[in-house]
Amino acid sequence: MSRELAILEKLEKELSLKQLQIKSLLTITQAINKNVSTDGLYNMYKSFLSWEMGVHKMVLYVLEDDEWLCTSHINIETEWIINELALVIQNYDRLHTIKDEDPEVLQAFDIIIPVMHKDHAIAYAVIGGIKDQEDVYNKIQFITTITNIIAVAIENKRLFKKQIRQERFKKEIELASEVQKMLIPEKLPITDKFELSKIYKPHFNVGGDYLDYISFGADKFAFCIADISGKGVGAALLMANFQAIIQGLIFQYRDLETFVFALNQSVFRITKSDKYITFFIAEVDVKAMKLRYINAGHYPPFLYQNGKMRRLDKGCTIIGAFEKLPQIEEEELDLEHNSMILSFTDGLVDLKNEMGDYFEDDKISGFLQSHAHESAESFNNLLLSEINTFKGAQPYPDDIAILTCKVL
Repeated sequence: MSRELAILEKLEKELSLKQLQIKSLLTITQAINKNVSTDGLYNMYKSFLSWEMGVHKMVLYVLEDDEWLCTSHINIETEWIINELALVIQNYDRLHTIKDEDPEVLQAFDIIIPVMHKDHAIAYAVIGGIKDQEDVYNKIQFITTITNIIAVAIENKRLFKKQIRQERFKKEIELASEVQKMLIPEKLPITDKFELSKIYKPHFNVGGDYLDYISFGADKFAFCIADISGKGVGAALLMANFQAIIQGLIFQYRDLETFVFALNQSVFRITKSDKYITFFIAEVDVKAMKLRYINAGHYPPFLYQNGKMRRLDKGCTIIGAFEKLPQIEEEELDLEHNSMILSFTDGLVDLKNEMGDYFEDDKISGFLQSHAHESAESFNNLLLSEINTFKGAQPYPDDIAILTCKVL
């Protein structure tokens, strides 16, 4: 009779445990279906182990950005244990019962439960305090099941959030790209007195490079090129503001020095020095054959005429970094017929070939000297071909904008 009673009690305990497991599994599954927060799932897991499974010690690690983060723990006294465990657990890719010969930091625990996705672990649970309990095997099996369910649910949440961020970023890039297309002139003028031509290669379809052309009549015009710090919608919106400011101020202030001074103040009011702009602007009078320019911290353009090369480097510091520009220097030069001005952003000189060599100033000036007889459009086509040959399979490291002006 006593033997039958013992069997009956054992069956009742097993039934009670199974009922508890089913109830716990149902509760956790319902929580996942109701999209309970990640913190909520961690708390449920912790409560389930400590109160229902009688687990005395636990550390749960989740992989985030290639780093194992402790997201929940029970009765862990020191940060040292958590950090040391994170180094040790990565050696296990299947359920492991901890033995005497295992590392010392594991000796306070009983089992390691890895949660695998294909060939990679996405989570680890290190459990202690269940070795001497009844029905240990069934408990370990169920703890493993719950750990897998929780870890996979949390990983799915992480992947879903990542997908949302990627879609949001993609839309942001598309918006910024559309803004840029509207701001960069599609065609530049070619007349019997001067020619303008551009190359525009934004990095990842969106960049901070800007170029523009302003006409003051048949014989006088201005062109500018700029590099706006940052990428994405922020840079594109600043570019839109920048273009609007230029178009408004250039006709209000007819001398370049006052124009650049006012431009800097307007940009500073918008950015509060969080972003800055390198900027080059030139005004060309093809009747008087004069060039006036200011270089605001931009990579110095080349002027080639009569077999002589010079850099256009006079001006001031960058736009938007200071409330007031401390000094502005405007330079005026005489132009010769068939002179060529080559302006560009620093993405051109940052180009590297497969040998690690840069597309340096000597290469640019040599190319300009050899091809200055070409039209502006032909020159840019040849330059683009030279760039692609030079870099080979190497990607563009940054945005590239090139504005070529030829005075006939």
